[in-house]
Amino acid sequence: MADETTIPSESEAAAPARDEQLAPQVWMMITTFFNSPGRNTLFLLGGAVCVVVALTAFLQIKLNAWNKPFYDALSLKDFSEFLYQLVMFGLIAGGLLALNVTQAWLREMSKLKLRDGLTHDLFDQWLVPRRAFRLSGAGEIGVNPDQRIHEDARHLVETSTDLGIGLLQSTLLLISFITVLWTVSDGIKFSVAGLSFALPGYMVWLALTYAGIASFGSWRVGRPLIALNAERYAREADLRFALVRVNERTEAIALYGGETDEKDYLTREFDQVLSMMRRLVSGITRLTWVTAGYGWFAIVAPFIVASPGYFAGDMSLGGLMMAAGAFNQVQQALRWFVDNFSTIADWRATLLRVASFRLALVEMDKLGGETGHIELVPTADNQLVFDQIGIASPAGCTRLSEKHVTINPAERVLIIGKRHGGKTSFFSAIAGLWPWGCGRILLPPAQTMMFVSHQDYMPPGTLRGALAYPYQPSQFSGEEYLAALDRMKLAHLSPDLDRAARWERELTREDQHKLAFSRLLLHKPRWILLDEAIDHLDEDARGLVLDILGQELADAAIVNIGLADTQGGFFTRVLHLIDDPRGEHLAPCAAASLFAPAAKQKAPVI
Repeated sequence: MADETTIPSESEAAAPARDEQLAPQVWMMITTFFNSPGRNTLFLLGGAVCVVVALTAFLQIKLNAWNKPFYDALSLKDFSEFLYQLVMFGLIAGGLLALNVTQAWLREMSKLKLRDGLTHDLFDQWLVPRRAFRLSGAGEIGVNPDQRIHEDARHLVETSTDLGIGLLQSTLLLISFITVLWTVSDGIKFSVAGLSFALPGYMVWLALTYAGIASFGSWRVGRPLIALNAERYAREADLRFALVRVNERTEAIALYGGETDEKDYLTREFDQVLSMMRRLVSGITRLTWVTAGYGWFAIVAPFIVASPGYFAGDMSLGGLMMAAGAFNQVQQALRWFVDNFSTIADWRATLLRVASFRLALVEMDKLGGETGHIELVPTADNQLVFDQIGIASPAGCTRLSEKHVTINPAERVLIIGKRHGGKTSFFSAIAGLWPWGCGRILLPPAQTMMFVSHQDYMPPGTLRGALAYPYQPSQFSGEEYLAALDRMKLAHLSPDLDRAARWERELTREDQHKLAFSRLLLHKPRWILLDEAIDHLDEDARGLVLDILGQELADAAIVNIGLADTQGGFFTRVLHLIDDPRGEHLAPCAAASLFAPAAKQKAPVI
């Protein structure tokens, strides 16, 4: 459309929600999956994962217990026992291998089903009638919805699955091996200054203390990564949008020699990405000092902890290795938070982007909740009536100079407004896209009306389907398609009627404008509403369109919203859009408080 139509919000809806909102966000995503059509499959996959992880933990306990007889056989040089223990190892390891493969399959299938449910839910929420249009003007939250639906949703599903299964596995191992560790460290006595005493389960307490210190250190050092990752994804989305923009405008860029300016623009966007990555590198490096240091010391930690019992003679070599294995398993379970903190920070940032986006979609219908609404009244009358119409916007109110306007069939009406003076909002209000304001619009039957903006919609598929839209191509005969194209001097497209392509990219802007009027010729609506669609044509195409409107479509009422009467007396009636200083402003919705406050926006241009 010719003017920018921006829906306001005093708070930037794109700003990540506050940290304390993590629980509601997680709950919202859980309910999203619970309400998805594939929830039964997800429950089955989740149950299967739990069973496989439990069996894996059981066999790992068996494998840890295997250490004692195996190393005792080595220390005693018992060859037959050594061979027997090798056979037992093969059976246990084989079972673990099969479980590992099964778990990998279940993990990837879970990712597939989770992404299926989340992406379709976002499709459903985003493409609710009129919602995507309103979102596009709702601030930063409406920028790059493709990134949030495609890349962010994919990343959220993958990290959620990996972290969830990892946490489940670590929890079961922790519960299982704490019992083992408590048992092997029970009864070990310490001698200090001639005094002997026993500390029940001392290896368990040492493992918990060691892991707790490392986890706290990881949290303190790695917490800034959450905000850094969120900012990084936003900058990556901006870069991706900039690349798509340049790719779609290569012809215009080449014609004007704008390659250098575009390269500078892309470089600036890429520099912001690199700046964020540098800050991430510094944060990850600091975190690595903690996680790597913890990992290296963990190699000898179990032997140091178990050594008192071994050197006191309370524990054999096999018992020492079994205790060390149990200590390592407990440590591995407890260090899950340490090892995955950067991934958790990444997951948290992605969750914020997807959850805030979905929440914005759900709350989008509440925008302007305190502002009056224009009443759209479908009628069976063959008239278009504007009664006391006022269009509310953040910048003010726009209305027709006449308070009551009735447009009859075959009338040719021009509505003139100044640049950025509310023309597009008025056009959108007639179409039912912009509800904020006052008054009533009485509409003739919807099937008799067609709206044409200066940037017409080209649906995916064949050219025949684009011409027939929103009806099925079979509604019209082949001769009608050919005649409509020929009349608009688009006969060269006739051989491609049944070819599927991205026509908005293959056709020039001028041909796309002509195609919109070919569609009018095909449909022959009784009411045609134009948003500067004629103004943007060149002189020859404009003359051709006016000739068609005056002949083939002479019985249709024409309402064109534009800047001035440049049509050589074609329009028989002229109306004016004027500012109404006493009219209602568009108030932001209460949903703005659901998002963290950000820098104030400029007043949007309508």
